Amino acid sequence: MSDLQKKDRPDRLSVQPVVVDSVLVVTVHGEIDYDVKDVLSEALMSEGGARPPRIVADLSGVTFMDSSGLNVFIAAQRRVSGAQGWLRIAGAQESVMRLLHLVGIDEIIPCHPTVEQALNA
Repeated sequence: MSDLQKKDRPDRLSVQPVVVDSVLVVTVHGEIDYDVKDVLSEALMSEGGARPPRIVADLSGVTFMDSSGLNVFIAAQRRVSGAQGWLRIAGAQESVMRLLHLVGIDEIIPCHPTVEQALNA
């Protein structure tokens, strides 16, 4: 269990951050809701350091997301934009992509079919 996984959190979410060519790739599996939003937020916002943060959120394993997840992504986008970085979403399943499109998140955070495409955009 990584340090981003807490014993008291539901087992509905797994988050794996890894740095690929100076880009933080956060692979997420499970459901994103209010109960686990802090785990996702910590993974997206704890990295960065002195260099501008560049993040790809791989949502290919996310089966559900509510407004709590949307708020985490909006906050992360604001933070990285303020540091001349960027946030990109990759691999969102149809139900999650529909939510991102419905609320307009896909207008402010670029969404790509794969992590590779997001890394090379």
